[in-house]
Amino acid sequence: MGKILFIRGGAIGDFILTMPAIQLVRQTLPEARIEVLGYETITSVAKASSLVQATRSIEHGPMAGFFVPEGKLDSELMDYFASFSVVISYLYDSAGFFRANVERCKVGTFIQGPHRIDESKEDESAAVQLAKPLETLAMFLEKAYVKLPDGCGKKGQAPLSDQGPVSVRPRIALHPGSGSALKNWSLEGWVEVAEKLQQKFPIVEFLVISGEAEERSIGDCLALLDQAAVNWRHLEHVALPEVAGELQQCDLFLGHDSGISHLAAACGLPALLLFGPSNEKIWAPQNPAVQVIKAPEGDLSRIDVDGVVGKAVGMLACG
Repeated sequence: MGKILFIRGGAIGDFILTMPAIQLVRQTLPEARIEVLGYETITSVAKASSLVQATRSIEHGPMAGFFVPEGKLDSELMDYFASFSVVISYLYDSAGFFRANVERCKVGTFIQGPHRIDESKEDESAAVQLAKPLETLAMFLEKAYVKLPDGCGKKGQAPLSDQGPVSVRPRIALHPGSGSALKNWSLEGWVEVAEKLQQKFPIVEFLVISGEAEERSIGDCLALLDQAAVNWRHLEHVALPEVAGELQQCDLFLGHDSGISHLAAACGLPALLLFGPSNEKIWAPQNPAVQVIKAPEGDLSRIDVDGVVGKAVGMLACG
């Protein structure tokens, strides 16, 4: 089938939810060259994991011409699109201008994927919905998640102790935020969980992960962890493949409905996720090592600290 292009904007979680579709193409057509047009800070994780051969920035200025009817198209971009046998786009294109302009480049097959997930389809997770368009190519998704290969990113720092079983020295990743404050449990709740886990595992190390969404709140979180005498290390302003490398050295991930949670699950890390108003049947990672605590009536303030600690201890024991 030659070269295949996925076009995917959106945030970290949106892209990782699309990776099962990319993986399906890779497994079905192992000799095909697959590329991604998107935000390179995000799509880099697909290249690092060898799912795709190349990525390109969707923020390239001349791309603008493809979003207007009969736009003046950049010749280099026209040649770029023309080099693909199949283009699968998840961009919002209600009027069809982008599709029409790409088809002007003589692309063999253009497939329009959903730009938005249908939350009324509770029997179809987001990853399943994003892979549906591939059925036109006789490709059917069986596994709605990806497992990134070990070492796909730069190795992080070693745990505090390199001796003893995980029951003695767990390393726990904590992402206390998300893209929406409505999806977040209280910082005080997370700090209390960390404090109680440290009481059970005295030389535990917490790897606290933050991004742009947590810039205002992460200082408060770290200050509270200090007050509780919790042992932590902070990871920020790091490329996604390197975050993946750090996560692959952890024993457990704690978080919410967020892109970093999807990355942790894709790393094969046991993940305990707190879900509030969002529908976990659609948005939770489908990886088998993921467990969800659903807030009663979607109210995260009603989640019990001891219940989170008990789940986390059980997952560490199983891991």
